[in-house]
Amino acid sequence: MKITRSMATIVALAIAAFAPTARAQNNDAAAIRALSDQWQQEIAKQNVDWITALHAPDAVVMMSNAPVADGSTAIRGMYAGMVKMPGLALHWVPTKIEVASPRVATEYGTYTMSYDTPQGKVNDAGNYVTIWHKINGKWRVALDAPITSAPMQTLPIESAAMEMRSGSDLTWGDVAAPGFPPGAKIAVLHGNPAGPGGFALRLSFPDGYQIPVHWHPTAENVTVVSGSLALGMGNTFDATALHTYGVGDYAYLPPRSPHYGQAHGATIVQINGRGPFVINPGVPK
Repeated sequence: MKITRSMATIVALAIAAFAPTARAQNNDAAAIRALSDQWQQEIAKQNVDWITALHAPDAVVMMSNAPVADGSTAIRGMYAGMVKMPGLALHWVPTKIEVASPRVATEYGTYTMSYDTPQGKVNDAGNYVTIWHKINGKWRVALDAPITSAPMQTLPIESAAMEMRSGSDLTWGDVAAPGFPPGAKIAVLHGNPAGPGGFALRLSFPDGYQIPVHWHPTAENVTVVSGSLALGMGNTFDATALHTYGVGDYAYLPPRSPHYGQAHGATIVQINGRGPFVINPGVPK
């Protein structure tokens, strides 16, 4: 009976000693969760000063597919660029916040992220782990490591065989694109423009051919082979904005950038790029 009473006393003392620790851990976990929520709000506000101050002076941020940001200066620079990304939407949900000691805690969970690019909206999702340190009574981020769950992009295999084409022996076909008047021709020199990977093709236009406003999801590298081509950038055809390119001249046309043109004399241009090569009429939505 004495042993039973002794054991009960020990258990009661242990519970009494543990209770304040458990309360402190719960309070710390709640404080970290509140900071994590506010962190997301400050990103939306583009408040780089607050975000930088949330991190310890020697904090490390390891983003997927990006250089490590080590220390306040690097972290400030990283976030200064991130918050300016067009259409940025970043949200994360903690799965668990574990307070290991009065000075160290670990948070892990899932995140979603999206932003706009010239090629369209990019969506990402993944997991993250954040290690928090209590410094001078305040919880600060010591390590932040988001890890994307997106599969690694595989690049198409380029041909290992040399290819040669005689300019006088190309196979030409009609350009079948909405809004393009008849008369334009296309010849493929290398690759498959309709699929992923590198390609080279030539376009032929009769004298005076007017190229309507259109755009491509990928970039174009344009070189004039013969004749001359006047090009303009914009949402509507404007003859006063055309710039004429002669034989050997080169122009880079960014993805999703509406453009138009006109041929002076029988004209051939070569386009190099990465597929899929798609001609969309008008301007991007």
